Amino acid sequence: MPSPVLSVRELEARDIEAIADYWLQAEPAYLTGMGVDLGKLPTREAWRQMLQAQLAASLPEKQSYCLIWEVDGRAVGHCNINKIKPGEEAYMHLHLWDAEVRKQGYGTALVQLSLPYFFGNYQLKRLCCEPYALNPAPNRTLPRLGFELVQEYTTTPGQINFEQPVRLWVLTRERFVALQHGANT
Repeated sequence: MPSPVLSVRELEARDIEAIADYWLQAEPAYLTGMGVDLGKLPTREAWRQMLQAQLAASLPEKQSYCLIWEVDGRAVGHCNINKIKPGEEAYMHLHLWDAEVRKQGYGTALVQLSLPYFFGNYQLKRLCCEPYALNPAPNRTLPRLGFELVQEYTTTPGQINFEQPVRLWVLTRERFVALQHGANT
């Protein structure tokens, strides 16, 4: 059986419903396992409006920059950054929509394909990720990609989250470039 082809592309209008479906049709236990407060989830129309606004915004004006993850040409998830300070830092979020592709190592490979977009398009000095400390998937994936654990603390990391312990992982531009160079030699 041939290896699947993994690819990353920027968000398009055709992806909006799939992202809304991911948030609104996921099992409640899955969402709370990521630190989501189910009572804070936006409506479908609010998801549509937010995503359409991001599509319409120019790169420097985006509040969230989203990439779609594909396996064999089929959209299976997304990765986005927010809290973007061009030339400085942004915060990354990882979401595999399709339960069938979870726990197969695709997430790590797809994040690796996403990193050049974030560092390149926004000239970031550092990329941060602060997943729920009790969510094992991102906390296993991030160190494999060269992210370094900076600290663990309690916060409400986003508008749809409950207060929770998070782990702050950081990948600097220097480390990213060194890892890219090492992979190409």
